[in-house]
Amino acid sequence: MTTAPGRKSSVLFIFAVVLIDVIGFGLVIPVVPRLVMDLTGEGLSKAAIYGGWLGFAYAIMQFFCAPVLGNISDRVGRRPVLLFALAALGVDYLIMGFAPTLTWLFVGRTLSGMAGASFIPAYAYLADITPPERRAQNFGIVGAAFGLGFVIGPAVGGWLGTIGPRMPFFFAAGLALCNVTWGFFALPESLPKESRRHFDIKRANPVGALMHIRKYPLVPTVAAAIFFWQLAQQAFPSTWSYYTMFRFHWTPAGVGGSLAFVGLIMAISQGGLTRVVIPRFKERRTAAVGMLAGCCAYAGFAFASQGWQMYAWMTAFLAAALVYPSLNAIMSQQVPANAQGELQGAVAGLYSIASVIGPPLMTHLFGHFSSTTSGIQLPGAAFLCSAMLVVVCGILFFIAVRRAGSARRAGLAPRTAGAAGS
Repeated sequence: MTTAPGRKSSVLFIFAVVLIDVIGFGLVIPVVPRLVMDLTGEGLSKAAIYGGWLGFAYAIMQFFCAPVLGNISDRVGRRPVLLFALAALGVDYLIMGFAPTLTWLFVGRTLSGMAGASFIPAYAYLADITPPERRAQNFGIVGAAFGLGFVIGPAVGGWLGTIGPRMPFFFAAGLALCNVTWGFFALPESLPKESRRHFDIKRANPVGALMHIRKYPLVPTVAAAIFFWQLAQQAFPSTWSYYTMFRFHWTPAGVGGSLAFVGLIMAISQGGLTRVVIPRFKERRTAAVGMLAGCCAYAGFAFASQGWQMYAWMTAFLAAALVYPSLNAIMSQQVPANAQGELQGAVAGLYSIASVIGPPLMTHLFGHFSSTTSGIQLPGAAFLCSAMLVVVCGILFFIAVRRAGSARRAGLAPRTAGAAGS
């Protein structure tokens, strides 16, 4: 583990790397509906379904490749894997920016999915340099970068979209490639050679990674809760633009502004509240309150009748944004140092499964219930589905905590900070 000054500078650098990465991702969200409509000649309802399949292409490739990247990072270190993921993202944006047909959009998304995402080695990097009792706070730093990136990215992307729907892709490609250059010269390795382990193909696949983490206490059931939480969140990237344009007639700039507000909420929550709320109330209580807030917010989105109500319900994510760092910290505290990359790869695999199922599910719900041919008009059906998925997440988390408590009382399991959460 690095020295204290080294840890601080490394945490700051990981924050900056993820921030620039997410800015690039957020740049393109407001203009994807317009670009898909331009390439297909279809309206919003049909374009949303194409958008869902674009998300599916990315997610299915990430599902198979993310555990490989996580295991490779346990073998060769975090730095080369992180730089590779960022470089592939830059190439993806260039392909999508120049795409002459819808097919080329799918090519770009497929390549990006194969490379995974920077958050996989980023979380493992932070686990390497952070004591177990502080991991939730530092995982929140990555979450804050995601939030702040969504403040800047969609707002700038919405503005660039007024020039043309392809302009944000080129700007995002430039950011990603600059990020690679910066990381190449400034990012030190976090995993010492003596802490690395041999690459095992049996563990470097989605099924193998998920099966291997079953041996750690609490991890399987908490991981299942994370899956349903992440599946619920798929309503945001897959249908938000289409839903708000359809329901409230927002422009790309309006969509970008709303996503920037969501990002601001997440940045405040994960950048600041993680360091106040989680140490005081612990991971268990923080996650439970966040799930309740998230469920209410999704139901509010589904039945909102005016645009300002969307903003009002967004504030609930001050609490909901703390769910993922809390759950991730609980699992990380159960896993040894030389398996942190594998754990994050397995978690990324769960996210990929959610991303495989989520976009087609959510966009089809929106496309069907917003169509004039539908017998029931409920454009917010995707967000209502998300609220129900959060309920399932909460039930699984309650089961995990109850089992852990029973095991401790019976003297069958050690009391850990993550397991206790009280």
